[in-house]
Amino acid sequence: MRKELRIDEEMKKLWPATRVGCLQYRVKVEKKNEELWKYLKKDIFRKTKDEIFDYGVNEIPNIKESRAAYKAFGKDPSRYRVSSEALIRRIGQGKGLYEVNTVVDVNNLISIESGFSAGSYDVEKLGDRLVFRIGKKGETYQGIGKDEVNIEALPVLSDEEGAIGSSTSDSRRAMITEDAREVLTLIYSFSDNQDLEKAMESGKKYLEAYAKAEDIQGWIVE
Repeated sequence: MRKELRIDEEMKKLWPATRVGCLQYRVKVEKKNEELWKYLKKDIFRKTKDEIFDYGVNEIPNIKESRAAYKAFGKDPSRYRVSSEALIRRIGQGKGLYEVNTVVDVNNLISIESGFSAGSYDVEKLGDRLVFRIGKKGETYQGIGKDEVNIEALPVLSDEEGAIGSSTSDSRRAMITEDAREVLTLIYSFSDNQDLEKAMESGKKYLEAYAKAEDIQGWIVE
């Protein structure tokens, strides 16, 4: 069943362009797809470095707008970077990307190519009603590969039990492992353009090609 997601009114008031692209699908998560990594290393890393040269990281389309939204929400985007910016900076510094699994690796590809933050979540670990909102005062969670993450004033995905992820760093609760059978990938847009629709199209294509995703449902929440 398709997950229910809404954007909190306070977030829309502070940043009216906020939208979330949703892709929900069945999948058999695998450790690595060799063709995906060939594509990343041969094409995407080179294009990303060219984009950094052309714009500078902070001015790359969709990263620029995300940074502005963070400021509107009360968070310093240079200290708490949107995840797409953090990934692109790693590539620019020659550090490459971590190999995690086929779904997370495609998630990162979507994020790098579009400039939008993207997060993928195990549907079985999510509540019924999801809300994209601004993190509350003093709110934290245990991040993936990190200790406690301060999510106050960050754009946060939550359900009835509390915060699950953010456009900076996700929590461990619904992270993708090789046990996941159904996944919800969210693309967080703070841009007033049509790039989200393009990211949804290419994301679906990449998930089918590199993560063997099936029965993909796609929709946009505004």
